[in-house]
Amino acid sequence: MEMKFGDIQKGKKPLYTVVYDQLFQQIINGTFPVDTKLPAEPELAKMLGVSRMTLRQALALLQDDGLIKSVHGKGNFVTRSQNIKTAIGLEKIGNPMYKCHTEKIDNVEMTLRLDLESEYTQQVLGRKAAAVVAFERWYKSKDQAVAYSFTYMAIETVSEMGLDLQDEKRLLDMLEKEVYELAASTVTEIKRSTAIQSSTEKYQIVGAEECDLLLESVYINESYPVVYNKYYIPKEYSQIRIIASK
Repeated sequence: MEMKFGDIQKGKKPLYTVVYDQLFQQIINGTFPVDTKLPAEPELAKMLGVSRMTLRQALALLQDDGLIKSVHGKGNFVTRSQNIKTAIGLEKIGNPMYKCHTEKIDNVEMTLRLDLESEYTQQVLGRKAAAVVAFERWYKSKDQAVAYSFTYMAIETVSEMGLDLQDEKRLLDMLEKEVYELAASTVTEIKRSTAIQSSTEKYQIVGAEECDLLLESVYINESYPVVYNKYYIPKEYSQIRIIASK
């Protein structure tokens, strides 16, 4: 059956997409600059002449597209204006925290402990170990803890890589950067989490009620992962991107 363009009824554009277009344009042209707070929802709805329900639908789309973020109890903030095509996503090896978190991380605090191996650690590390080192890291931005990670490393890997468990600075640099420079491959699984599995609860993570969880195995060789990471990124700060090409 041949379909003619004249046979297609032109639908009316939903009001919330009209509002989305208006806000999108105002963000792009700098009316609402990056890192600034949008007017409160009642005020913004009044400015645009729409109901709060319509406005919230538009804001949800803007949040999905990474143009704003909703901070619980504070409001909606413009997050970025950079060209999406220039950003590096999970298709390149590197610490996913700095690729997927919308806030600038300015400090990382770490604790570590020795654990006995278990069936679970054998599974995630792909090897038996005399013991495993468990690392916890808290990522901070402007003095607020905005993300968390948990890492397992076999004690044998510590020796193989010439690491000193007393040298916290070197260990942190290895986990945050060097391991990715040495890596031949990584395997990452993305899930949703409603509970950060921290044993110490050293800090209260902003937005911890709902996080994107990245389960990552980092390989230097094909035999077994040198580290197994669990990165918890609160939903309001999470922006996961994969740039695929053929």
